[in-house]
Amino acid sequence: MPRDYYEILEVSRSAGPDEIKKAFKKAAKKSHPDLNKDDPDAERKFKEVTEAYDVLSDADKRRIYDQYGHEGLKSRGMGPDFQYSNVQDIFEQLFGGGFGDLFGGGGRSRGPRRGADLEYPLRLTFMEAAHGCTKTISVPRRVDCETCEGRGLKEGANASKCGTCNGAGQVISAQGFLRIRTTCPSCRGAGTIVRPEDRCTACGGAGKVRETGEMEIKIPAGSYTGLQIRHTGAGEAGDPGGEPGDLYVTIDVSPHEVFKRDGADVFVTVPVPYEVMCLGGQISVPTVHGEETVDVKRGTPSGHVVVLRGRGLEMLRARGQRGDQQTRLVVEVPTTLSEEQEALLRQLAELRGQGVHNKGFWQNLFDKFTG
Repeated sequence: MPRDYYEILEVSRSAGPDEIKKAFKKAAKKSHPDLNKDDPDAERKFKEVTEAYDVLSDADKRRIYDQYGHEGLKSRGMGPDFQYSNVQDIFEQLFGGGFGDLFGGGGRSRGPRRGADLEYPLRLTFMEAAHGCTKTISVPRRVDCETCEGRGLKEGANASKCGTCNGAGQVISAQGFLRIRTTCPSCRGAGTIVRPEDRCTACGGAGKVRETGEMEIKIPAGSYTGLQIRHTGAGEAGDPGGEPGDLYVTIDVSPHEVFKRDGADVFVTVPVPYEVMCLGGQISVPTVHGEETVDVKRGTPSGHVVVLRGRGLEMLRARGQRGDQQTRLVVEVPTTLSEEQEALLRQLAELRGQGVHNKGFWQNLFDKFTG
């Protein structure tokens, strides 16, 4: 069971952004692997601290975590999925540079950069989300150039060692007794540079080209608005040797004119003839899985709810199980009546002692005031 993020940073659940940032700096310094070389768990602790900060410093992630916990984040594709380099990136954003040589500690190379993640919004009908479906989408993204295989070089050419960092990909600057390691501004951490005459003509030396490709997306039954479906490696290409990013398909479900939902439960209101509510009988009611026959008991009051077990939506976290359908029965009032129907209703009202307007009551009343 993952630890509580507030507990990790030792802050209250009402802590503000500044307090959370301050607590993260303190905890990160305390657990950073470069300052705790004798602690085999240092990297795990540092990663845990950074995951907690990543969630609590983001308003949307924090709101979801406060309401649904770790599972809520995971179901929306926001769960922890950090590589060590990602953790270092977050730390460097706060401290203004790499922490590897701070206070004389030995740094570690971050390696080739991972590709960017992409998000694709996908609109579904209520029934598509209820039953699941397969969609084909077109995703524009940057991929490795086929001509140079992502290297950005002409055939037979080689990259040159960066003269600024001497191939290390990082430079060290001194501030008093501190040494701070930062990404090389000339080669952007690659350690090499490509001369203009050696650049691949197909991609201009970038190593990447933009293309739009089609993908088949499988939508699970019971999907809901806000659900994110992650496709590992379907994002943009990374640096040579680096992993590609991921694609997150974010679901948006259109409302239905009959069915409403709350989680896996479905709600529907069904009008029932007055005589059936009074005398009892059988009616057909709609469900997302087709029509069902429901027995209406004699003397059923308007607003009565009949629960149809297992006729709701699939539960994403418990495959094979469904929610229920809450069917609300209300009296159906006809807007037009035949002469015979009206006569029978008036007779019923008289037997029950109910006062009803005579036929043409409103017209007679109108004539009285306007005559």
